[in-house]
Amino acid sequence: MTNEDLKNRTKQFALRIIKLGKSLKGDDIDRILLKQLIRSATSVAANYRAAIKAKSKKDFVYKLNVIEEEADESYFWLEIICEAEIIKAEKLSLLIKEAKELTAIFTAQGRTAKANLKNSTTE
Repeated sequence: MTNEDLKNRTKQFALRIIKLGKSLKGDDIDRILLKQLIRSATSVAANYRAAIKAKSKKDFVYKLNVIEEEADESYFWLEIICEAEIIKAEKLSLLIKEAKELTAIFTAQGRTAKANLKNSTTE
């Protein structure tokens, strides 16, 4: 997957979450949870764009760690929203799958980038 592919994928994830949030007319608790989800999901996309333009290898590794955390947080909020029965599981299943996949992708990228950084400083 290219940087451009992943940039588009994270942006689409954020947009799908935003559309989900806009479609709901819940109570205060529902809105708070959705707001948290929207923040973390849009942060995945925004921080990936920033990582592509990182000023150094160390900065890139740092940004990948942030993205991994935000993707995992998105997964967490989706689980909470599902288990609290705010939105039916069927409606969230593809978003949950995508959050898990993005977390796995950025975890793997982070490990690789850390190893490359470590190897470049020991040579």
